[in-house]
Amino acid sequence: MAEDKINAKCKVVIIGGSAGSLNALMQILPEISVLNSFALVIVLHRRGTDDMTLEELIKIKTEVPVKIVQDKEPILPGFLYVAPSNYHLLFEKNETISLDTSEKVNYSRPSIDVSFESAAEIYGDSLVGILLSGSNSDGTEGLKMIQKAGGIIIVQDPDSADMPFMPSNAIVHTTPDYILNTDEILKFIISINS
Repeated sequence: MAEDKINAKCKVVIIGGSAGSLNALMQILPEISVLNSFALVIVLHRRGTDDMTLEELIKIKTEVPVKIVQDKEPILPGFLYVAPSNYHLLFEKNETISLDTSEKVNYSRPSIDVSFESAAEIYGDSLVGILLSGSNSDGTEGLKMIQKAGGIIIVQDPDSADMPFMPSNAIVHTTPDYILNTDEILKFIISINS
């Protein structure tokens, strides 16, 4: 089974999203109580402030321990990481996170493309990239890089997305391994987590 191969080597599941993606996450995260062998990284478009509301909300909604991301933070299995506002989230060869304040990409910082591409370089075929709801094209180029590096790419079914443009764009410009609604995304994560 494909999930068995993924489970054996998956180190990071990275989820990107924009408008409407928080609703999808709030259906997925409360159903995950533990991460056995990989880290979960969430990159959402956010306002450029120091607001920690997203991190606090996610902490309330999941039993998985949430790490407040700091520069040079190690990526550890079993933890959930949320890209902070106003920084691009990058991955280093020593499996740490670095935070970058370079120009916005797709009008966003953090940019999903930037984080997906960086994760693909480091984690290759041990990476799963998931793109959720949103209203611009961010994430598509990053998904291409994940797939090129041997990782698995999943796109939220546009029919289940609050804002279908982002997943629809990804489906047109990539060949997703899976197109799934939120329940199916949850089942996929659980299947590789066992």
